[in-house]
Amino acid sequence: MMFESLLAFTAASAVLLIIPGPTVLLVVSYALGQGWRTALPMAIGVALGDFTAMTLSMLGVGALLAASATLFTILKWVGAAYLVYLGVKLWRAGGALEAAPRTDAVSALRMLGHAWLVTALNPKSITFFVAFLPAFLDPNADFLTQMIVFETTFLALAFANAFGYAVVASRARGFVSNPRAIGVVNKVGGGLLIGAGAATVTMAGARN
Repeated sequence: MMFESLLAFTAASAVLLIIPGPTVLLVVSYALGQGWRTALPMAIGVALGDFTAMTLSMLGVGALLAASATLFTILKWVGAAYLVYLGVKLWRAGGALEAAPRTDAVSALRMLGHAWLVTALNPKSITFFVAFLPAFLDPNADFLTQMIVFETTFLALAFANAFGYAVVASRARGFVSNPRAIGVVNKVGGGLLIGAGAATVTMAGARN
């Protein structure tokens, strides 16, 4: 596996995880309503949900790689274009997170399960991974090794991201509701995603 691929994957994954979506909004909602104690169970639930969605996606991508090298190459270019598209969309996005505090008292186990369900059962998750992962995979390298490395990297980042959002939301509530602060995050993240997409295009062209 090329180090450049892993580096680009790590950078793109970190930015994509930061982008507010259903999972981030759920984490923030719990943290705003119940404080920092939600951080650990929510982070574990998010990581397990991403593990479920990512594993199913990787198995599908592996089957596609085994079936047709041409289709896999096409999917790699689609994935790179998808990163650029997400980057432009994020750059043009607006401000604050719209997350209402959850005041219902639930156990840590129920919070974990809720985070897992929202993350794993989001139809966009598997679709996203199918389009996203091929841009970084090397068809000439061992697929299982790449699967383990990429999943481990992404899940560590997903855990850290969810934990960080929960802590920030519980300790610095003004930040998550500040349009200017979120706008800066979107601009930086969008630029990094566009760069990651361009990098994967370059790497794909070099391998071909």
